[in-house]
Amino acid sequence: MIHPKDLRIDDYTYDLPDERIAKYPLPDRDASKLLIYKEGKIVEDNYRNLASCIPANSFMVFNQTKVVNARLLFIKPSGGTIEVFCLAPADTYADIQSAMLQKGKVQWECLVGGASKWKHGMVLQLSNQMPEFVLSAKIISRTAASFVLELAWDDTALTFAEVLHFTGKVPLPPYLHRNAEASDEERYQTLFAKEEGSVAAPTAGLHFTKEVFQSLTEKSVGTGYVTLHVGAGTFKPVKSETMAEHEMHAEWIEVSRAFIKQLEAHLKGNIVAVGTTSLRTLESLYWIGNKLVNGEKIDLDGTAVSQWDPYERSLTCTAEDALRAILTFLETSKIGKLVTRTQILIAPGYTFRIVKGLVTNFHQPKSTLLLLVSAFIGEDWLRVYEYAMEHDFRFLSYGDGSLLWRATP
Repeated sequence: MIHPKDLRIDDYTYDLPDERIAKYPLPDRDASKLLIYKEGKIVEDNYRNLASCIPANSFMVFNQTKVVNARLLFIKPSGGTIEVFCLAPADTYADIQSAMLQKGKVQWECLVGGASKWKHGMVLQLSNQMPEFVLSAKIISRTAASFVLELAWDDTALTFAEVLHFTGKVPLPPYLHRNAEASDEERYQTLFAKEEGSVAAPTAGLHFTKEVFQSLTEKSVGTGYVTLHVGAGTFKPVKSETMAEHEMHAEWIEVSRAFIKQLEAHLKGNIVAVGTTSLRTLESLYWIGNKLVNGEKIDLDGTAVSQWDPYERSLTCTAEDALRAILTFLETSKIGKLVTRTQILIAPGYTFRIVKGLVTNFHQPKSTLLLLVSAFIGEDWLRVYEYAMEHDFRFLSYGDGSLLWRATP
């Protein structure tokens, strides 16, 4: 078996014309087409009929992260505009949630458009009318790729989450090549979004409506929720020839003790991840539990799962043992939920421990998400994408989706 480090990203591409990228969502969330892949066979259906495609007593897992208005447009004293894209809190905060609740000021890692025009020592400002306050920004430090900014506002009753809500714009994916519109405030957000912190939507969940959830309940399909705060790294192209030189982005996950008990109870059935973010969270749980089983400490403040952990660890355990170890750790530590970061890279060569089904949209060429799909269904990933292209499926964030079943090992 080839090590994922040796995978050539050029082997995971396909032709995606711009006109096949869905620039806007369909009027009805659940009207999107659904491609179903199982044991080499491909059929078409519709998200409204998803429940009929899921076996009774399955367990579907959703990412309840909420997209924040991460794009800020500051005005220079000379009148020019500088765009700030908020990526993640600086390392001084324990997690995204606590950083979002800060009042008065925060330090945040950001991308800056037009940074060369931001002179040293210049403080930028952005005024808001309702409610009335002024948001200012100054540079604390910079790296080759990003900046750490201090963002401060003069209404100290407001949290940073509220400040972004009032002053920011929806961070639509760059490949849509358009500015966010009023309708995106609602449509680039799942109906079940709860925990603020993502700069991109978990797009597989955008198709789900109250009616779809009701039909799943009637089919006795269970549902559970995890949180993975999607970072801008999800759009980061793989520019190296092989994966060995590509650094996977780390993202915050939050998983409650109650959910892990739910998951443990369903391990022998069909666990279906809604979205690659849910899948990455679930499989990360296995590797966190694996470390605990083998007597290792978990760095909750750092990155609990590195990108090569699944391929370079010789000690393994069952999924049941891994989840039980996490539950014991949380109970002993008197912690209600697991909060840490994962850098897991799922690529061909990965052995899935928990997830059997995946609901997901169609992803960009040469992306780590395409590697994940290939790991899940094997070389048929290209046949699936060619079918979708030939049968007028809509691609990427606002596009159609698929239900993929993992081959039985």
